[in-house]
Amino acid sequence: MGGYTSTERTGRAPKGTDVSEQHDHAHGSAGHHHAHEHPHHPSPAGLGHRLRHLLTPHSHETADKLDSALESSARGMRALWVSLAVLGVTAVAQACVVVVSGSVALLGDTVHNTADALTAVPLGIAFVLGRRAATRRFTYGYGRAEDLAGIAIVLTIAASAAFAGWTAVERLLHPRPVAYVPAVAVAALVGFAGNEWVARYRIRVGREIGSAALVADGLHARTDGFTSLAVLLGAGGSALGWRLADPVVGLAITAAIVLVLRDAAREVLRRVMDAVDPALVDRAERALREVAGVRAVGELRLRWIGHRLRAEVAVVVDGEATVRQAHAITVDAEHALLHAVPRLTAALVHADPAPVPGEADPHLRLAHHATA
Repeated sequence: MGGYTSTERTGRAPKGTDVSEQHDHAHGSAGHHHAHEHPHHPSPAGLGHRLRHLLTPHSHETADKLDSALESSARGMRALWVSLAVLGVTAVAQACVVVVSGSVALLGDTVHNTADALTAVPLGIAFVLGRRAATRRFTYGYGRAEDLAGIAIVLTIAASAAFAGWTAVERLLHPRPVAYVPAVAVAALVGFAGNEWVARYRIRVGREIGSAALVADGLHARTDGFTSLAVLLGAGGSALGWRLADPVVGLAITAAIVLVLRDAAREVLRRVMDAVDPALVDRAERALREVAGVRAVGELRLRWIGHRLRAEVAVVVDGEATVRQAHAITVDAEHALLHAVPRLTAALVHADPAPVPGEADPHLRLAHHATA
């Protein structure tokens, strides 16, 4: 795009990049974290914003952005380790009951719990990779590893569904009584309690740090909790003498796993395809239109990289503005975006001159590069 200027701060510079080549825009001093040496455009709205700005503790320094990103990954790791321990204990307890009871419904639940616990491995690797600084090869960093972990989780859910279904069908064709029914019932309650606690924890942390993979993992755990209750029903049916209760409940568990597989796959694939909530786009546009000097908002793009957002936007400014004035407007626009859009850590704001009647489109020379 042609135009006057653009501004961006990613919070991380690619390795091997000379500091002098980076955008020289100092954000941070002992007294105030937004020391801009650019003219601002006074207005009633701008004055209100500045008052809120002064009264609200915040910072967009590079170090602060990096600390925030690291804290998000650290919280994700903590959620994974805690849930891994809880689900591990739950799965071991259930496995012991499976051995003595022969319950295929409880076996399916145990397998699903084990798979859910093991999904912490790819997510943990992704969070560790996400902490690494960007390089000249991976200029956006390693946040996409989290999306790959989400795909691994979806495949794990699919595998557990296939195994649970196969086992249930086999037992339906060759039924046999379930032993130690009270122990199976207790194991089912333990499974529900452990999974529901883990589900709440993962979903809450995942939403707070913006991790679709962690939310998907939480939904996975929640379904495990409900399938544990289904095992309880199967145990009740077996206690009443219905030999097919156990495999029938096993098939019901398989159906429940398939449903969570659908939801998790949809969420993860949307993230891989760079989908964002349209409400976030609307919110960003509103914030940009309120910036003094912005006449219109052009192309606006948002994308997730791991559990952090990145924005690219073109704004229209006065065609007679100097480069410094246009740059000041783009800085204000970036600032507004960072405040308005949750988990946004990087923004590239490009300034286009307002069109003048009879003037050729400044982007005309790029037209032959446009893709169909």
